[in-house]
Amino acid sequence: MKLTIDSKAELLNGVEMPRLGLGVWRAKAGAETENAVAAALRTGYRLMDTASLYGNEAEVGRAIRASGITREDIFVTTKVWNDQQGYDNAMKAFEQSFANLDLGYVDLYLVHWPVQGKYKETYRALEDLYEQGRVKAIGVSNFLVHHLEDLMGSCRIKPMVNQVEMHPLLTRKKLLMFCRKEGIQVQSWRPLMKGNLDLPLLRELSARYGKTPAQIVIRWHLQHGIATIPKSVNESRIRENADVFDFELSPEDMVRIDGLNEDRRFGADPDHIDF
Repeated sequence: MKLTIDSKAELLNGVEMPRLGLGVWRAKAGAETENAVAAALRTGYRLMDTASLYGNEAEVGRAIRASGITREDIFVTTKVWNDQQGYDNAMKAFEQSFANLDLGYVDLYLVHWPVQGKYKETYRALEDLYEQGRVKAIGVSNFLVHHLEDLMGSCRIKPMVNQVEMHPLLTRKKLLMFCRKEGIQVQSWRPLMKGNLDLPLLRELSARYGKTPAQIVIRWHLQHGIATIPKSVNESRIRENADVFDFELSPEDMVRIDGLNEDRRFGADPDHIDF
């Protein structure tokens, strides 16, 4: 399958989610977020990923409404934060996110982290929102295999997406294989390893393919069938991150990049969260 910026992954319920999107974690509320979203939309991105924690849902919605692009052509993800978990709290949190975005519906709503003793009730709220038609798809973020197995033992609707930290230094093969078997689309956050791209192999491949190390890594994700949401507020970087559809990594180079794995996290361990 030839990949393009318009390429989509079909979720379990038939909803199509763009494979490449813009993340806005730590993008400042106000002009910084609005300008980043506007730049991404001009470049051809059609997925915007935010969360209640980020404090910039309103700016994401405002930039989308100002773009003139049909609402149905843009895919918007947001998430319920840890202190909003539990059924009633999650329902209230959704109402706030829904109002902040002001886009008529949410394409994908996620449980942000697996808060012990609460994530099942939180997810039950997501199921109800989905059945009410207020969200087009639901899923989870930062769930490991045992969290998914626990959730799927009682949920009515299987999670459609699991958004996790994943990159060449943290390949998560067991989790990726499990999600593929279950039909859960994996989406990676922090795909560019917090900028830790100065690796000999990536430099070598960058020279050979005529692409930046960041572009090599984004292409690696996409060829593995992993959707990804690199974050940037810089328009030239936003364009660079999308310029990955005019080359293809060889199978041998894909395996070599896989071999960089060190099980190295730049974010929190989902089994040990205290926030």
